[in-house]
Amino acid sequence: MSAPVRVADPERARQGDADRAQVQVAVGVLIQSNGEFLLTSRPAGKPYAGYWEFPGGKVEQGESTYDALCRELREEIGIEVRSATPWKVEVIDYPHALVRLHFFKVTAWEGELQMREAQSAQWETLPVTVQPVLPGTVPVLEWLAEESGV
Repeated sequence: MSAPVRVADPERARQGDADRAQVQVAVGVLIQSNGEFLLTSRPAGKPYAGYWEFPGGKVEQGESTYDALCRELREEIGIEVRSATPWKVEVIDYPHALVRLHFFKVTAWEGELQMREAQSAQWETLPVTVQPVLPGTVPVLEWLAEESGV
């Protein structure tokens, strides 16, 4: 099954050629029992620094997307995933990379949030109050809106 491709900032030039490899990324959509979900800001020095996104990161060679999710959430925000379900896959064509996002709904974790990359964090509901939102975050907000009838 092929994921749809969304083009971020289509007016900007792409790095690499037309058939550049996809970067595999595991993303956690942490959802509390009250329905709030966690957004974090992208750290300084990364593309789209300051934009808000769901936490996660690149899948390393030989690593499953679930294992990458657990590692990335431990490294970025200091939690241990206890329950995560694969949810959706989306491909985003950013100017700097072609990214295949593997989204997981994370409904149970241990530990207190620790922003280990000097990022900010915010528990949100729809409509979100933080801006700007990373293009790869937009489809997730749409899916959450569909599920909740917002």
